Amino acid sequence: MSKSKDKTEEAPAAPDAGQPVELHQLTPQELDDLKSRAAKADENWDRFLRTTADFENFKKRAARERQDAVKFANEGLLQKIIPVLDNFEMALGAAQNSPAASGQSLQAGIAMIQQQLKNALVEAGLEEVDATGKPFDPNLHEAVSQQESADAAEGSVVQQLRKGYKLRERLLRPATVIVAKKPGA
Repeated sequence: MSKSKDKTEEAPAAPDAGQPVELHQLTPQELDDLKSRAAKADENWDRFLRTTADFENFKKRAARERQDAVKFANEGLLQKIIPVLDNFEMALGAAQNSPAASGQSLQAGIAMIQQQLKNALVEAGLEEVDATGKPFDPNLHEAVSQQESADAAEGSVVQQLRKGYKLRERLLRPATVIVAKKPGA
């Protein structure tokens, strides 16, 4: 019996994972090992929290990008159709200057097509930028020249050469304008 008692005294009992261990029973090496594992667990927890926050931010950004993609999906199409609308307006202007009776039917047909096209574009979110008589805004207007004017305030638009267009709040094409300046002395 003394031999079996000697064996248990020689080998220190390893801490069992299922049973609580008091700190005074741990060897310095076991205590250091426990501290390093706790530090590693803290580091992993911090990494987990950062990764979770990054993933939430990614989901929010992806949702915003999806919304923008849906909201502005027609942008390329509308940019291609705007010159067609310009040509219809020029043809309508030329037909109005024609005195012939056939010009009347041409004018009516072109006016109908223009109105139909405008309605389709408005339904898709296209808005005209009206610039005439308004203060020059470089975010909405493109100035091509200045014109001396005593009637209009300096810096206001005196003539719109080409209409500007927006898709909801995003500018597709600035309005091409002539801006007023003070008359020379």
